[in-house]
Amino acid sequence: MSTALDVTMAFPTGNLDAYKQSVLRFPMLEPQEEQDLGRRLRDEDDLDAAWKLVTSHLRFVVKVARGYAGYGLSQGDLIQEGNVGLMKAVKRFDPDVGVRLVSFAVHWIRAEIHEYILRNWRIVKVATTKAQRKLFFNLRKEKKDARWLNPTEAAAVAEKLSVGQHEVIEMERRLSAYDEAFDLSSDDSDSYAPASYLEDNRFEPATLVERSDWEDDTAARISAGMESLDERSRSIVERRWVSEPKATLHELAAEFGVSAERVRQIEVAALKKMRGQFAD
Repeated sequence: MSTALDVTMAFPTGNLDAYKQSVLRFPMLEPQEEQDLGRRLRDEDDLDAAWKLVTSHLRFVVKVARGYAGYGLSQGDLIQEGNVGLMKAVKRFDPDVGVRLVSFAVHWIRAEIHEYILRNWRIVKVATTKAQRKLFFNLRKEKKDARWLNPTEAAAVAEKLSVGQHEVIEMERRLSAYDEAFDLSSDDSDSYAPASYLEDNRFEPATLVERSDWEDDTAARISAGMESLDERSRSIVERRWVSEPKATLHELAAEFGVSAERVRQIEVAALKKMRGQFAD
């Protein structure tokens, strides 16, 4: 994020209610004032303008974050992620387009909150496509009550959200499930978390031997594959995939006296030859 938005927010951090009250103290901006501040930030990297644009919209982030309270995540964390989205929106805000900042920022705020939920919630592996993400965030609204959807209702939701009926049923099942803590922080001797009875196979001798053999075999295959390449191809693959920092196509092109496209072609051919050896 640009220097213009490296702003420290000195608000209460230990009490969410105090934070909500503190952001309400920042005045809302009039349209002309918002445009003037936007131009100062865009044209002059004015830190004070960035501060006023961000702080005047913090109350709106709180309002948006409140709509995601049903996912079992900290409201404070949701607000924090929403604030990140707000700052990104302020950085990209163009006052000459004629759109209010709040209308522009809502998309960035929600995008950051959505990403945070998907990174931290239990069904992250399900919501991997755009349609599934839409289903994830809209299924609760589509359900009329707490009961399970019947086949007809599931089919209607699937059609409306452009996903398969089986995806609706699977998502509903996962939304209705509950996570269990792996290791309960409790002194109650009668409480048994999964950490107390699940077997740890990480250091089981057979597993260690198998992992070691696999790593040795992989290293040997890579070494053999590299040896099968000519000197230039081997150097390009090493510089592009092994060395740190990795060389760019243009750097290698200058070094070998060829075009960047030719370097890319050599790299592709070398990797294809190595993959063929791995398959053998």
